[in-house]
Amino acid sequence: MFEVYIHVPFCYRRCGYCDFNTYTAVDMGGGASRGNYANLAIDEMSLVKEWQERHGINEPAVSTVFFGGGTPTLLPAQDLGRMLQAVKETWGIENSAEITTEANPDTVDERYLETLAAAGFTRISFGMQSAVPHVLKTLDRTHTPANVTAGVKAANEVGLRSSVDLIYGAPGESMDDWRKSVETAIELEVNHISAYALTVEPITKMGRQIKAGTIAKPDDDDEATKYEIADELFKQAGLEWYEISNWARPGYESRHNLGYWRNVDWAGIGPGAHSHYRTSNVGAWQEHAAFGARDMSEDGFRKTDTPQIEHDVSGNQAELDAEKSMQSDANQFGVRAWDIKHPRKWAEELHTVSVPWEGSEAITHEENLEETVMLGLRLREGLDISRIEQASGCAVNRARLQAIEQSGLIEIHNDNRIVPTLRGRLLNDTVIEQVLDICGW
Repeated sequence: MFEVYIHVPFCYRRCGYCDFNTYTAVDMGGGASRGNYANLAIDEMSLVKEWQERHGINEPAVSTVFFGGGTPTLLPAQDLGRMLQAVKETWGIENSAEITTEANPDTVDERYLETLAAAGFTRISFGMQSAVPHVLKTLDRTHTPANVTAGVKAANEVGLRSSVDLIYGAPGESMDDWRKSVETAIELEVNHISAYALTVEPITKMGRQIKAGTIAKPDDDDEATKYEIADELFKQAGLEWYEISNWARPGYESRHNLGYWRNVDWAGIGPGAHSHYRTSNVGAWQEHAAFGARDMSEDGFRKTDTPQIEHDVSGNQAELDAEKSMQSDANQFGVRAWDIKHPRKWAEELHTVSVPWEGSEAITHEENLEETVMLGLRLREGLDISRIEQASGCAVNRARLQAIEQSGLIEIHNDNRIVPTLRGRLLNDTVIEQVLDICGW
């Protein structure tokens, strides 16, 4: 399974709680603009594909594409279609692929969505957040509840599947407010709903307001109660939880997000986007993992006459560091890398004909095991115990696992899968810590 994520970093204005890599016209500066963005993203796809081919990375056809942001639908629908076509031409796309874009309800109408559907999109994720005007105002959202209803209706008309995102725990949001938001989302008859607890970073506008005491900090107990309300109402409506923050009717789960949680490979395109590759999918690196000489000169070439993988002198330092880290450790599982964040600097790097990575890091076998545990314990399908035992060489202590089960945090399904209970979902960090501790990780 191979996925592509395309980050579109533009917003009309930044929401007060948001710390994503997004930019308004005011803080963009020169360089990458909305008008030229699709061309730049397509250029990066070509560079990433060349990089993969140089290093023997042979991925299957793309199974999911996700346009996130920011607000991807600030771009013309034709630009999103051109980028999707470029994905197809670069890697190929499965016939049954899931193709999603996020959308602010203010930015789309039926004609826009018709263009997306004709281009091959299958799904749209609306940023609903709340159905209560004063909560939307607190969150600095520009849309009205009526915009969401109109957007979902328009998506239905053109054959796109809809999902809506909700946020709970906003300052001033009562239990009745939250219940109204959940019930309104259900009444839209969408097949997928995400609900996230509000988290506030100090660097955001809302973080500064909380520090100044002008608004209240989100309360953990309040958020836990709201999660329980949502879970119960979704269940009654036929929406099953499949990941801690996501509910869907059977068969309508987000395949793209499931890919992340299952630790598959993906290519990230756009400012700040992350990429992830496993060693098992890296042919050339795998073949040369046993190189004895590990020193690299400043220009990225090895100092030894030992047989080596040829470096492309156009590669930036992050790209070369990724190759170095992949080759230097036989215990290496894979690599993750991330693009330069600011669109202007990102665009400048593309002009040097280099993958615009800002940095990269090796993923060791042990780190991958930890990530597998953490991600698996977020899913309804659960964590496969035998897989962890085989990969780690460590037999899970069943007595200690049963003690965690007796505490009400997990259930053991079919004697082989650890699945969090509702209480375990609310205390997920505790569950992860206790399961990791069983094998001494």
